[in-house]
Amino acid sequence: MRDRLAAQGLDSVVVQSLPNIRYLTGFTGSSALLLLRAGDAVLVTDFRYAAQAPREAGNAARVEIDQVNVWDRLKRVLAEQPGGTAGFEAHIATVRERERLEGLGPRRWEATSELVERLRMIKDPGEVAAIRAAAALAQAALAEFLPSVRVDQAEFSIAARLEAALRTRGSEWHPFPTIVASGARSALPHARTSMRAVGRGEWLLLDFGAQVDGYCADLTRTVVVGGRADERQRAVYEIVQQAQRRAIDNLRAGLSGREADGLARDVITQRGYGEAFGHSLGHGLGLEVHEAPRLSPTADTPLPADAVVTVEPGIYLPGWGGVRLEDDVRLTADGAELLSDNAVDLIELV
Repeated sequence: MRDRLAAQGLDSVVVQSLPNIRYLTGFTGSSALLLLRAGDAVLVTDFRYAAQAPREAGNAARVEIDQVNVWDRLKRVLAEQPGGTAGFEAHIATVRERERLEGLGPRRWEATSELVERLRMIKDPGEVAAIRAAAALAQAALAEFLPSVRVDQAEFSIAARLEAALRTRGSEWHPFPTIVASGARSALPHARTSMRAVGRGEWLLLDFGAQVDGYCADLTRTVVVGGRADERQRAVYEIVQQAQRRAIDNLRAGLSGREADGLARDVITQRGYGEAFGHSLGHGLGLEVHEAPRLSPTADTPLPADAVVTVEPGIYLPGWGGVRLEDDVRLTADGAELLSDNAVDLIELV
């Protein structure tokens, strides 16, 4: 990170993003500013974290606690080395925070964008292990709870039991609101879980995740409840399954995000459902459930080795329903290493 500052002619940078602060220092609190300079790093937080912050940051940063206002404390820290050129996270800072920065003392402020996020794309073995553990936890929770799903159960009830199984098995929190969508509502890619009861023979789409050591897993499974899948359901499911399999089998570092997306999109388009796959194939995973890089028709940047991404093709037909299958993989020069189980054979809860 300091090499990046030097390359941009910056003496320091103020980091506001809490995931970025955690990545750089280990601090997990809900309020902090991090000043990173060539010679040191200073973590500014409040009284609630007076004991926690030094323990978590260790030698990564000097900790400053302020009883009233972290911005006032940051101003005093900046006064230790006045002047120079300082960066700020332009993609994070609000207009009000930008004004606050101007009031922190005589220096030149320069907008930066995703300096830390570009480092976070590349996962070290410990990060990969945490994501793999989160995926294993999520899979175990699904296996425990899925046999209890029945016709006429409300989506909210199903979500509550799945989330309870995740927490009981050790998920630190839910990386995003769990999606449980049944029947025609499964055609809503980001459906909000509702009180709707699942009907016999309907799709039930489950999009859920787990968190271990701050790192996220993100999985989607689509099942049939209360009966056997009909011919149309089987046909659509098979297309999505084939699209995901082709993507996983052929993904590798060095492909552009556009090329990666096309691996699955081409299968779906050739079978006549191209207009029904309206989102990108995948996204990065890490301390946030949506990070760089993107596997998207508009992403021309090469995918880096050791990035962890989702692979989640889908077909969504309004008024009928939708199918999405999602797994997590680590990209290497030789291919994609599965971090989740890819257990995507069609399940019929009869």
